[in-house]
Formats: sequence, structure tokens, C-alpha cells
Amino acid sequence: MNKIGKYLLNASIVGLSTLALAACSTSDSKKESDNTVKVGILQYMEHDSLSAARKGFEAELAENGYKEGEKITLDYQNAQGDQANLQTISEQLVGNNDIVLAIATPAAQSLATISADTPILFTAVTDPQSADLVSSIKEPGGLLTGTSDQAPIDKQIELLGQAVPGAKTVGILYTTSERNSEVQVEEAKPLLEKAGYKVVMKGISNTNEVQDAATSLMKSVDAVFIPTDNTVASTMTMIGELSVQYKVPVIGGSTDMVDEGGLLTYGTNYEALGRQTAKMAIKIMEGADPAKTAVEYPATVDLHVNEEMAKKLGIDTSKLSVSH
Repeated sequence: MNKIGKYLLNASIVGLSTLALAACSTSDSKKESDNTVKVGILQYMEHDSLSAARKGFEAELAENGYKEGEKITLDYQNAQGDQANLQTISEQLVGNNDIVLAIATPAAQSLATISADTPILFTAVTDPQSADLVSSIKEPGGLLTGTSDQAPIDKQIELLGQAVPGAKTVGILYTTSERNSEVQVEEAKPLLEKAGYKVVMKGISNTNEVQDAATSLMKSVDAVFIPTDNTVASTMTMIGELSVQYKVPVIGGSTDMVDEGGLLTYGTNYEALGRQTAKMAIKIMEGADPAKTAVEYPATVDLHVNEEMAKKLGIDTSKLSVSH
């Protein structure tokens, strides 16, 4: 029996035993503790997309009656992109909570190696199957399930062609150690080539390498594609400055990346994705089996344009549209 199952059983016992224990001097705080689900949250690093997912998750829980300090207690930790921190925090969260939310692929992978009976929800994970988090999308088969942030890359490339019709060479900037990024690059490269573009790829391993890699790309390409990459996303303000300097537009993987320095995307709304994940968490807290709870894809995908960036780059985005 996993921790949620134990929680449900304990809650039933507490309910049936209330009259018998009425004469006992059990404190109110103890009673509240017995009926509270402890929810841990592990965010891989600090950037707007991941934070938006977390805030959406918390807001949706509260709106469904799972308010902090009442039905649940929240234990939020941020690993700040540090692998050593991930391991330490994962052990702490799994040991102290009934259910844990992992935000981003590295966080989910870290928790998965530790948990033996704690259900784990994940969000902002591009390809949970290739990341070895689930056996299949429809039937995860273990303690983990959640939401993918996979956006339609073919639509992003379609928009690139509309916004920069004269582009011939497209750069791809990504982190080589992030499986979520690798999956998107593996999809984007052949799609770009099929569309007639020459592709130049630059992989980085940490944020210190982003500026040189981005500068090198922008000197030799007409546009840059950046997937929903956690490491690169945290540097989008700097990339936006380079984009303006070299007059090279950036197609970002998410709406938040575009707001911070990209030109456009057809991407995932992370606040909505967090809310979607919270609805799954509620089902599991109320008895659903994560092993049989299918992974979900984004219910909300937006065409998102940074009009200020478009003006700086001299690009007309007024006629952009996505085919369906």
C-alpha cells in the first residue's frame, strides 16, 4: 500500500473512532495533522515557465478545497539546477511527504530513483517515456504520472517560415544533458531540413556557455530555434539582447521564453499545465492509482508573439496563423 492508500485508510479509521476518542485529551493540532495530506514540490531550477507551473498547481488545489494549512501542507524546494541538490532534496521530500510534485525532467528523474512507495506527479516533462519515468503514456505502470509540456514543433516551424520568409539557415541551441531538450531537437532537426532549411546545432552544458554559443550561432544563421530547455530558458533575457544586436529572431519553446527574449512560439501555457497536473493529483489523493492514470498532454497551447521584439527586429507578425 502506498502512502496515499495509507492516508485514506488512516483517515477512515480516524473518522470511525471519533466518538470513542471524544473523552481523550487529544490536541486539535494532532487531529488536524492526522487528516492533512503532505505535498512536496521539487522545482528543478528558477525560471518563469517552471514557476508558472508550480503556481498553477497550487492555485488549482486551493480552488478545489485543498488549501494550505487545511487539507494539505506544502513543502516547496528549489534545486537551483544543481544535481547534488536534487539528490539531497529528493530524499528529504520523499521521506517527509505523502505525494510529491516534480517540476521538469531532471527533478522527476531524481525523485524516481528514490521513491519506493510515494506517488509522484510530474509536470514540464517533454517525453516521460524516453526519460524512463513511465512504461507507457496510457498506463504508466508505477508510482509516477503527470503532464507533458510537449508543444507541436511542426507548428512552430510553420510560424518561423511565415515570420522570416527569407530564412535559409536555422540554428538550434540546447543543453546536451537535458533529455527533454534532446527529444525536441531530434524532432526539430529533420522537420527543419524537410522544410528546406540548413540546420546548425550548438549544444551547451551549463549557463556559462550560453552567451558564446548563442553569439556564434547568430553570426551564421537567419533564425534560432530553442526548445523548452531549462538551462537555456533561464538565460533568455541575455539571448533576447543578442537577438536584437544581430537581428536574428528566436523561436522559443514556451510562452514564457518568448516574453523574456524570443519572437514567437506556438507553445504550452505553463500555468494552465500546472492546473491540469493538480487535477490529476487530486484524483490520486482521493484514491486513483498512478500506475493506471494516463499521462496527459497540454490542454492549452497558445500562439504567442512578443510584439516589442517584433518591432525591434522589424518583423510584421500581424498575419501569422497556424493551420489545423
